[in-house]
Amino acid sequence: MKYRVIGSSPETRREVSVLSLGTMTFGTIVDEATSFALLDRFAEAGGTFIDTSNNYAFWVNGTQGGESEELVGRWQKSRGVGDGITIATKLGARPNQATTGFSRDVEGLSAKVIRESSERSRERLGIEKIHLLYAHIMDENTPLEETVQGFADVVADGVAGLLGASNHWAWRIERARTLAAAAGVPGYEVLQHHHSYLRQRTDVPSLRSPDGNQGLVSGDLLSYLRANPELTQVSYSPLIAGAYVRDDKPLGPGFEHAGTQPRLTAIREVAAETGATVNQVVLSWLMGGDIPVLPLVGASSVAQLDENLGAVGLELTTEQRAKLDSVN
Repeated sequence: MKYRVIGSSPETRREVSVLSLGTMTFGTIVDEATSFALLDRFAEAGGTFIDTSNNYAFWVNGTQGGESEELVGRWQKSRGVGDGITIATKLGARPNQATTGFSRDVEGLSAKVIRESSERSRERLGIEKIHLLYAHIMDENTPLEETVQGFADVVADGVAGLLGASNHWAWRIERARTLAAAAGVPGYEVLQHHHSYLRQRTDVPSLRSPDGNQGLVSGDLLSYLRANPELTQVSYSPLIAGAYVRDDKPLGPGFEHAGTQPRLTAIREVAAETGATVNQVVLSWLMGGDIPVLPLVGASSVAQLDENLGAVGLELTTEQRAKLDSVN
């Protein structure tokens, strides 16, 4: 396994594995025995970065979520997991009532929600401090100053350590960080968006914005990361739910543009050159780029996880990386 330090403060920064394990469907779609086996295998391989959320996975059984956090908590307790494992969770997108559908009726990012939801997450996870706490979505109904101070308060009280933002526009992240700096309080240091070798259109209106999908890594966010190397970018769904390799998993309308097929051709050619799988090449490309990204992978079997772990040791040559990067 390889590792990277996230965060800047000596009090909160963490050394984490370059591959993160997502537990979104653990405790619902993925049963407890399989979930424990996956977590055991990840830890055995040196994995130290586990991701969850307080709303995972409400849509499966029509709840408000929490099943994933509870399972991770049971695993940690049963295995006697210490502080060497970094646990990241999120708040802000938990539905206000049990449901199977996605809507705008979610908890948001008020100071009250941040306090109460982070405390409940800590209890479900069975940990003293949430190592990394994300704002899961933007909340434009709460003053940003309140959100920034709300997160700072839970850090000051030892409920959380590092702070992050998921599914936010780059300008919104910058504004929040500027407010935090002006107030002399901790701000967002870790970002989490969807990012992969194949690029989705960013201009298609989404549930939460008529301007496009703020959950995607776009050119402006990459430029922001390049200008602020102290930030860490985590990439969720880097393997697009198996769509690189499964004919029964269509890519979806966001990938219906001229750049998709040339990129598919390039990634397959590089995979053939390396003898690795396409999925492993995608993960290696993310981890080893000039803007290094920490891939957040999901798995429903140990075999899938082992394939992903195999990407950590895959080093693309300068020529292979240039070939991948030259495709528009």
